[in-house]
Amino acid sequence: MKDPVSWEIYLVTDRAFSRGRATLEIVEAAVAGGVSAVQLREKDLDTREFYEEGLRIRDFLRSNGVPLIINDRIDVALALDADGVHLGQSDMPVNVARRILGSDRVIGVSVEKPEHINADAVACANYLAISPVFLTSTKPELDASWGLEGIKRARSLTGLPLVAIGSIKLENASDVIRAGADCIAAVTAIVAADDPREATRLLLEEVRAGKKDRSTKVRNTSLDDPSAC
Repeated sequence: MKDPVSWEIYLVTDRAFSRGRATLEIVEAAVAGGVSAVQLREKDLDTREFYEEGLRIRDFLRSNGVPLIINDRIDVALALDADGVHLGQSDMPVNVARRILGSDRVIGVSVEKPEHINADAVACANYLAISPVFLTSTKPELDASWGLEGIKRARSLTGLPLVAIGSIKLENASDVIRAGADCIAAVTAIVAADDPREATRLLLEEVRAGKKDRSTKVRNTSLDDPSAC
């Protein structure tokens, strides 16, 4: 499941919404519910705490065949021997990150507007995160959203796997997939749920329903091969 092409549900952790539960507890429940990948996002921990939290989660995910993606921190990803990193527009340039990480690790890039789907992102990333699809409290600094029409536009610009994030829930998950996303990323829909395992399972059902309804699109692998970076 390391290849983002196969991902369906992507958990992004956020302890601010976990209702006092340990991050590992949330991750364990999400894996039981069928999550495809986990991004560890710890903006408020110092480096040592981030690393130690990452060790616990990495060992659990590795034993279950689920990839661990580290948010922002290439140094922490390397120290943990994580499966990859996720970069925002203000983080390390994706082409530089690819040189540091090599060809075997996954790199995801947040794209907040169509012009972010550029040559470097397409050549060097393994997936693009369309952010936000809808405005969300987890990213209060963003004041514009892609919407469903934006996903369709993003889909027309690249054959890379598209991970959609931003206020995605049961009521709109299948619509997001029908619009062209390959996977949905969930923060509060799982982290803040009464039962994160069941929340993951239900989201997965919606994603699969959306994929069933959507015709398969041919990927342009000549443009979207990170080995060309």
